[in-house]
Amino acid sequence: MLDMHTLVPLQHGLTNLLTFRRRTLLNQLEVDTPKRIFLLGPSHHHYLSGCALSQCTRYNTPLGDLSLDVSTITELNDTGKFERMSRSIDENEHSLEMHLPYIHRVLSNTFSNPDQFPQLIPILVGSTSASKEVEYGSILAPYLEDPANVFIVSSDFCHWGLRFSYTYYLPSSATAPGHGYDLKRKDKAPTSPRIHESIARIDKSAMEAVGSGRHETFLKNLGETGNTVCGRHPIGVVMAAIEVLKKANKISEDQGVFQFVRYERSSDCLEVADSSVSYASAFAVL
Repeated sequence: MLDMHTLVPLQHGLTNLLTFRRRTLLNQLEVDTPKRIFLLGPSHHHYLSGCALSQCTRYNTPLGDLSLDVSTITELNDTGKFERMSRSIDENEHSLEMHLPYIHRVLSNTFSNPDQFPQLIPILVGSTSASKEVEYGSILAPYLEDPANVFIVSSDFCHWGLRFSYTYYLPSSATAPGHGYDLKRKDKAPTSPRIHESIARIDKSAMEAVGSGRHETFLKNLGETGNTVCGRHPIGVVMAAIEVLKKANKISEDQGVFQFVRYERSSDCLEVADSSVSYASAFAVL
């Protein structure tokens, strides 16, 4: 069982298998003590160079409502560093929405009265630069340090295929993640390794970079492989926040280290014309 002071990066894919995995990982949370749940997800439909906060007071889910922590949202907004989402932007973003029923279900298993549920702070993360991720990480670090808070980060991993404009391939001879090349539509299907095995290797290198606990290492890996991790920016923000706490000696070096517990792909690509999306689940405890 996890400590209640937990970070959980979760996938937001749409398959029964991934639904099971998301529910399974969330069920490991001890949610009887936390007062707030920070939910960070990437912006898919609205361009942002920073982060945005919800203007809602509650979210509807098929299982019931979740209240938002308006006081903490206002506190963050008062930093002057956040935009505010319009209702349409908020409603259109699936990276946040997909987690809401699962959060509600886990909370329902702990609390008999929905009025006792920890309140939600949704944060939409845009195409942030490395320096921006450090800036937002510094803002969120005190909240991350507080054991009354749980952080959930929404992300998929590699989106591979021509339709994603990403066909990076690592041959067996490659000795580093950056020693691959892009496959072309006309290329014959490689077998050493097969495409899906190459994708797994690319994803593993990204997961190892996250597990290193070093924000710079994660960014370097993405720069070398171009891996299409859609939640790379919210992951980067949280990794930067952890580093802020470590540099200030607020947590030890062995705290806040991500452990990956499951990895899957939507399909196993063999031909260049194939495509897949990868999914990984992990947790970290402070």
